[in-house]
Amino acid sequence: MGLTRIGDVHGYIIDEGEKIPVDGKLYYRGIDVEDLVQNAEAEKRFGFEETVYLLLFGSLPNKTQLGDFCALMGNSRALPKNFAEDSIMKAPSRDIMNKLARSVLTLYSYDEAPENRSPENILRQCLELIARFPTIVAYSYMAKKHYYDHESLIIHMPDSHCSSAESLLSLIRPDQQYTHLEAEILDLALVLHAEHGGGNNSTFAVHLVSSADTDTFSAVSAGIVSLKGYKHGGANIRVMGMMDEIKKNVKRWDSEIEVADYLERILRGEACDGSGLIYGQGHAVYTKSDPRAVLLRDKAALLAEEKRLTDEFNLYRLIEKLTPEVFKNVKGSDKVICTNVDFYSGFVYTMLGIPPDLYTALFAISRVAGWCAHRMEEIITGGRIIRPAYKCVQKRLDYTPLEKR
Repeated sequence: MGLTRIGDVHGYIIDEGEKIPVDGKLYYRGIDVEDLVQNAEAEKRFGFEETVYLLLFGSLPNKTQLGDFCALMGNSRALPKNFAEDSIMKAPSRDIMNKLARSVLTLYSYDEAPENRSPENILRQCLELIARFPTIVAYSYMAKKHYYDHESLIIHMPDSHCSSAESLLSLIRPDQQYTHLEAEILDLALVLHAEHGGGNNSTFAVHLVSSADTDTFSAVSAGIVSLKGYKHGGANIRVMGMMDEIKKNVKRWDSEIEVADYLERILRGEACDGSGLIYGQGHAVYTKSDPRAVLLRDKAALLAEEKRLTDEFNLYRLIEKLTPEVFKNVKGSDKVICTNVDFYSGFVYTMLGIPPDLYTALFAISRVAGWCAHRMEEIITGGRIIRPAYKCVQKRLDYTPLEKR
């Protein structure tokens, strides 16, 4: 069992050996993520930079510290000289996560002390990577659009005064324009995806390779290639594919009967991709609720109103309402399931005009904060290489000479 002080996911309690469902909670360094979100909103500021500070340093910054940290992040967003031209533009990729991983590995060659394992140097590397991720992702996407989709190449310089959310929106939009609500909800998504405990696949990958005493760029790239998988960071893409099928095949989006009937067909493997899964429903830890989904859903309602997509938002809400009962009817199970954050995140990104190419990369822009915090923790407090236990179940066999095979 791994021990960490960074993040905690609470979805149930065990009472005399029985799992008891409870409302989900997510804690960053012991602080409820809901409190982080609500206080940032009350003070009318963005919350991701404060979240990064908390995850890396273990405590909340005061006003001066937060201001200095935001300035440091902003001044670190630009890529090294000629990096965009030589690494991104000359070697584009159809897949943004693939390009992000290769870019992180390439940054090793531009670093002044890539093999220095001191905590101070690793912290510097981590801060630079977190700040640069929006720029790398945006430039990789623009290169992909130009070289593979045959569109005009538009590259903007990052504004050092922008938050991470503002920076990404300005870099991927030709006119660099966005509303404050758009930046607010993207910032919220970044806060909610920044950390989720040490046991999720990508974070464990960072712990694993960090324990082998490798460099920061290699460790972070391990997290990226893990997150790239559809079973991890690509889940919201499957949600969007499912929602497209539902919208095409359900005539009345406000009809509980029609929506429930189609959900039953999905669970029986008769609709969508035949997997028998309603994507975005259920979670490995959360039972009654996923706090990230609740927070994102409430903000998505405001954005849906601004974008005049309330009917579509109400369809999402109806699916969330009906799924537990449909699941019970089809599966004959009383298992408590909840809507997870992937159900709403893709819809939010669509309303923001962000293409599916960037969905998982957005996850990485946020989760790199958690990866870096866990890398620091592993380097400072670990000390031993992680070697998961495996048992070989292959029976013993005799060797057969080549001429007798």
